[in-house]
Amino acid sequence: MIGRAYIAGRSYTPRPAPAADYLRMLDATGMQYGVLVQVSVHGSDNTLLLQALREQPGRLRGIAVAPHDLAHAEWETLAAAGVVGLRLNTTTGGGVGVAALAEYEAVCLEFGWHLQFLVESRRLPELAPGISRLRVPAVFDHMGYVHAGQGRGVEGHTLRALVRDGAWVKLSGAFRNSEAGPPYDDTLEFTAALAEAGPQRCVWGSDWPHVSFRGRMPNPGDLLDVLGRAVPDTQRRDAILATNAQRLYGFTPPAA
Repeated sequence: MIGRAYIAGRSYTPRPAPAADYLRMLDATGMQYGVLVQVSVHGSDNTLLLQALREQPGRLRGIAVAPHDLAHAEWETLAAAGVVGLRLNTTTGGGVGVAALAEYEAVCLEFGWHLQFLVESRRLPELAPGISRLRVPAVFDHMGYVHAGQGRGVEGHTLRALVRDGAWVKLSGAFRNSEAGPPYDDTLEFTAALAEAGPQRCVWGSDWPHVSFRGRMPNPGDLLDVLGRAVPDTQRRDAILATNAQRLYGFTPPAA
């Protein structure tokens, strides 16, 4: 996004990424709907996110970042614009973290939202008990940041168990989790394991525009191909790309 000041405590400075470019990416990959996630460099100023949602009310939903003690009227403003969840981020400056988990859970209960977690994989065992007790859906970003070499370790085991027992996971960020680079084949095993653990609670994400990544920038079509190789079953893949996402984010299923 462009047009708003970046926070002083950001962890990176991204290149401009206008909403129109995001919509073109959706069109190019055949995606009818999209979900925008508040970027950490803007902290809890959701102005640009809300602007994009209001311009595409039928096509986009949003995941916001906000202080836990936000005024009730401001929560209502977020909901009216199309926000359906809150992101708790411990990995980059501008995130609100997980200290106020109970307060965020209460907000999500009231508005029918979910909590999206962007956390370091090493913290999964520590956070798992509290997250497993949540009364709202928990969604793990980027496959819990479980790198390819951790899939069979305690980090991978913890995330698979959480997904098996009711958590959601975004099958995104293969380029971030890969240790081998394109075509990211070392991420296929863990991606497939997550799809097996919770086939009705997996969704796909492009992670466009790939902020805070210094490697070779991926093509969203190539990332879709990663999903295709990891989940060759057509019915399960269709659920990940469409049915599950429609249910989680509140999109109206398109007419046949």
